[in-house]
Amino acid sequence: MSEKNFSFIIVAGGKGSRMGGERKQFSILDGKPLWKWSADKANELNEFISEIILVIPSDYDEKILPDENYKIPLKIIKGGSERAESVLNGLKASECEYVLVHDAARPFASKNLFLSLMAKTENDVGVVPVLPVSDALKRIDDEKISCVEREGLYITQTPQSFHREKLINAVTKNLKAKDEAEAWENFGLKLDYVKGEKLNFKITFQDDMLIAKSLVNNKIIRTGIGYDVHRLVPERKLILGGVKIQDSNLGLLGHSDADILTHAIMDSILGAAGLEDIGNIFSADDEKFKGADSMKLLEEVMKLVKAEGWKVEFVDAVVEAQVPRLNKYKPAIKNNLGKFFDVNIKFKSPEEIDDAGRGLAMKCRAVATLIKEL
Repeated sequence: MSEKNFSFIIVAGGKGSRMGGERKQFSILDGKPLWKWSADKANELNEFISEIILVIPSDYDEKILPDENYKIPLKIIKGGSERAESVLNGLKASECEYVLVHDAARPFASKNLFLSLMAKTENDVGVVPVLPVSDALKRIDDEKISCVEREGLYITQTPQSFHREKLINAVTKNLKAKDEAEAWENFGLKLDYVKGEKLNFKITFQDDMLIAKSLVNNKIIRTGIGYDVHRLVPERKLILGGVKIQDSNLGLLGHSDADILTHAIMDSILGAAGLEDIGNIFSADDEKFKGADSMKLLEEVMKLVKAEGWKVEFVDAVVEAQVPRLNKYKPAIKNNLGKFFDVNIKFKSPEEIDDAGRGLAMKCRAVATLIKEL
């Protein structure tokens, strides 16, 4: 993706009439206008995004100044009477080969969503975030209500990502399209998708703003659990929490270094963040992970959850092992894992129950608490 260069267009040219009062895109959320939440996120991705284009209403006279600390230029231009005209004005003011077009009233899109969209975008492939419809649907015509099948139906979010020149042509030919994706597809171009985010909702009504304020004034706290088990075999190193256990002539069998403690912890963290487990992220079918240092994999996991806006607040883990005795290694293991987060480790004997109790295997369970401040 490094060769791709993106402009980030924030469409803030609407009237916001459904919410009432001040135009929603300029409503203040936790000390800054809604549009600036997205601009700040784009600024953090300055390695890929080279400019921000803020499209404001044509009759909006309030002076808007770029943040002095922005690493990339922020241009302010006037929009048109319809969304398509505002988008076109933003596209024509942009200078990069690719563009992300985003609604100013969606303040909570994550950096990870931005990155996944940009990674999939190609010269002739546009990409949009979608979420499956989860509610039952009804249609009302002439006061008659009927059910609508929701299978295969998805809602579309922004940002949407495209090749700039081709999107200009598509929007110009489809000024009545409901969004850029519809214009792109109607123009005969290929459309792809990534998984959207429930928190990336659009603030349309007053109740939406109340929800947004609740989110930023209160931390989101989530908990995830992780579990791992590996068999003990000869001629393998025994590694727990990145520490080599010297008192054992047996080690854990696995594709990587089989560090069950670190593996269980990684899965608990990924689970709390709502991400795939380590088996999907670091596949055992991939030779590049053969014999991999699990502490290096943990570094990658921490980057993934950080990109989603999560902070690991605390991890609690318990290792079940009949042999060897592990308590004396606890300080070194806690110190190793403590470089990433606050952690508590416990070692328990399975009391000669099952394979772990007979010294044939080891098990580990972990619980992670993550906090997100929006």
